[in-house]
Amino acid sequence: MEPFTIATGTMDSAQNTFIRVHTDAGIYGVGECSAFPMIVGETQDTCLVMAKEFARLWKGQDALDIPARMQQLHSFTAGNTTIKSAFDIALYDIAAKNADLPLFKFLGGERRDVETDITIGIAAPEYMAQRAMEFKQLGAMILKVKLGKDAKEDVERIRQIREAVGQDMKIRIDANQGWGFDDAVFALQGMGSLSVEFCEQPMRTWYDDKLPELMKLSPVKIMADESVYNHHDARRQINSGSCDYINIKMAKSGGILEARRIHDEAAAKGIPCMMGGMLESRIALSAKLHFVYASPNIHFYDMDTCMLGHLEDPCIGGVSYDGYHLHISDAPGIGADADDDFLAKCERFSV
Repeated sequence: MEPFTIATGTMDSAQNTFIRVHTDAGIYGVGECSAFPMIVGETQDTCLVMAKEFARLWKGQDALDIPARMQQLHSFTAGNTTIKSAFDIALYDIAAKNADLPLFKFLGGERRDVETDITIGIAAPEYMAQRAMEFKQLGAMILKVKLGKDAKEDVERIRQIREAVGQDMKIRIDANQGWGFDDAVFALQGMGSLSVEFCEQPMRTWYDDKLPELMKLSPVKIMADESVYNHHDARRQINSGSCDYINIKMAKSGGILEARRIHDEAAAKGIPCMMGGMLESRIALSAKLHFVYASPNIHFYDMDTCMLGHLEDPCIGGVSYDGYHLHISDAPGIGADADDDFLAKCERFSV
C-alpha cells in the first residue's frame, strides 16, 4: 500500500491474515484481521502461528456455540486479539449463513446511513492542509487527522487545515499515544478555538491515571482507543471519568463477541462509540458494517481503511462505497469472500 504515517511509525504494507473455517454441514465462514504491530503487538507471522494452534482447538467442535469457541481461544492464550478477531468473524459468518440471514439481521440490526471520515497521515502542515482541500473537493465531510509527533507543530497542522477547509467540515484528531501529559494539555488547549470534534488517545496507556485531569483541562472531548481493548477496560475508563467516547476495533477486542460487550457497557453509561479499524480489506470491513448496523450506540465511523492506499483489492462481494457512504447487500453472512485468484498468490495452510 501507499506509505501511511502515524505517531508510532509508518506502514507501507497491510499485514493481513485471511481464514476460512469449514463445517461438516457444508457451510464455511470467512474472517480477516489486520496486524498493526506498533499498536497491538502482533505481526502477520505471529497471527499465522497462532491461527494454526487455534484451528487445531476447534476441530470437531460446535461452530454455532460462539461464546464457547472464543473461550477456548482465550483459555489457550492471553492477548493475541488480532488473530482472534478473524476466527470470531468466521464464526459469525457461519452462524448467519446457517440462519440464511445477512449478519446485521442475525444480530438484530437494521440499515442506517453510515458516512466514514477520511484520514490524513502525519506530514508537513502545508501538505496536510492541501490534502484536506483535495478530500473536500472529492465530497468528504469528515476529516480524521493524525497527530502526536510535535505538539506545537500539531496545533499549526490543525490551524492550517481548518483555515483551508473552512467551518463546514468536521475535524477529528488522533494522537495515537504520541503526547505526554503537558504536551497534550498544550495541544488540546491550543486547538480549543478550531472546532475539533474529539481527540483519540492523546497519551500512552501508562498515563491513563492522568486522563481524568486532562479531561478537566481539555476543551476538546477525549476518545479512548488503545486504552480500551475489552469491556473491563471500558468500565474502568468510564467509571474513572477518563473518556467522553470509546473507539471499538475488532483487532483490539478480538472480534464481534467482545465488541458487543464494549458497546453495551458504554451504552449503559451514556458513552457513544466509534467503529474503527487497522488496515483491513473490504472483507473484514464488511463484518464491521454489519456490526455497526446492529449497534445503535456507534455514532462515529472511521471506516476508510480501504481508501487509504491499498494497491490491490482481494475481496469479492462485500462493502461498497458511494463517495464516503458505505453499503452492503442482503447476502447471507458477512456477504464477502476472498478472490481465489488473489489467494493463489498467497502462502496458505490447512489444518
